[in-house]
Amino acid sequence: MDQLTAGTDLYTLRLYVCGSTPASTRAVANVKAACEKFLPNRYDLSIIDLYQNPAQAQDDRILAAPTLVKAAPPPVRRCVGDLSQTDCLFSALGLNGEV
Repeated sequence: MDQLTAGTDLYTLRLYVCGSTPASTRAVANVKAACEKFLPNRYDLSIIDLYQNPAQAQDDRILAAPTLVKAAPPPVRRCVGDLSQTDCLFSALGLNGEV
């Protein structure tokens, strides 16, 4: 089973990147692919470039990039890196054992 069948929560995600570095590009692709596969029509993804919007990073307490923040549903969770390891991504989204 590829999609989550339980729940109808809308996932509010913010992905913080630093420009178009290779790690940032991989993180964007990895998050988009995972969301389309496991959360189709159930996510709102914002991609925030720290070079263009550093104030937003302070609000979310971002110390490194790329960082994915799951703002909703609670609790807030974070995952740092290019998000190529799905176990970290699922943990950040709070999806352990649901896929």
